[in-house]
Amino acid sequence: MALRKKLWENLVEEFSKTYFMHSRFYSSRVDFKKLRPMILKRIQNRAKDYPVKGMVPVAREVLEKRKLLIQGVSTLMEVFPVLACKFCPEVYIGEKGHLIQTCYGYKRCGRKRVHEWIPGGLNDILVPVETFRLDNMFQDVIEHDQRFDFDRVPAVVELCRQAGANIDDENLHPGMLDLDGGIGHIDGGEPFSPSHLMYIAKEILDAWEKLRSGVQRLLLVYPSKVCKHCSEVHIGPSGHKARLCGVFKFESWHGKHFWKKAEVDDLVPPKIVWRRRPQDPLVLVNEGRDFYGHAPAVVDLCTKTGIIVPTKYSCMMKIQGLSAPVSR
Repeated sequence: MALRKKLWENLVEEFSKTYFMHSRFYSSRVDFKKLRPMILKRIQNRAKDYPVKGMVPVAREVLEKRKLLIQGVSTLMEVFPVLACKFCPEVYIGEKGHLIQTCYGYKRCGRKRVHEWIPGGLNDILVPVETFRLDNMFQDVIEHDQRFDFDRVPAVVELCRQAGANIDDENLHPGMLDLDGGIGHIDGGEPFSPSHLMYIAKEILDAWEKLRSGVQRLLLVYPSKVCKHCSEVHIGPSGHKARLCGVFKFESWHGKHFWKKAEVDDLVPPKIVWRRRPQDPLVLVNEGRDFYGHAPAVVDLCTKTGIIVPTKYSCMMKIQGLSAPVSR
């Protein structure tokens, strides 16, 4: 019994020495007033490292590909009709909208209804994502009362601006782009030939892939945030304090955002749509929704010209999939 007690005391003593040797204890009597100047100085020193010179060409390429993407999509939309639901964000590319019952409508309307289609626009294909334009990357956090003191600009443009790219009015306002001088311009207003349409679609896909890859590279260097509960994006190391989150508008925190790290899809949404394959009926019906494929709206628009898209979209598009059985 005495031996067991002695062994236990030695074990406790050895554990105590090891634990206290590798542990840190912080006093609760920390004077944060003395630490504040040190923290601010570190933030200012960190700001001197930006913009990173190696990422400036990437930011310039992203802006150029964004411009080409807007011009190309606008050109193809003159040839291929784009439909948008009147009551929800659903989009379909084709002459007749599908009959799949996925419309959730307004709050007072029934869910899982057939969509009511209207002509769509550029924003239905390339979803706009806006953010606050900051004076500098490491400025003070924007308070709720300051939300009208800062302009709202496209998130990709703000990311490129912080990365060192020069911004002009065409990048801030897509409506000011010279669409006649883009990749889809034809002199004299002649109809588009199939070969020209395929050329435009290939340029669009190339711009789409390089835009997303460029944004992904920029996000590895420049911190960006997105709200967990809504689509609000903030380009900067910390999110703003503007209470704009509609999900918790009437809760105790009054619309404050809950920030997390932003990804490529948060800045460049792919806008997934239903896609009709050659083996599918002319109008997609609700009974065959398990057989139909999906695709990003930009990719589906390009496939209408007859080009072959990258293989990474094959699984989503169900190119070789079976068609829905015909009901009798």
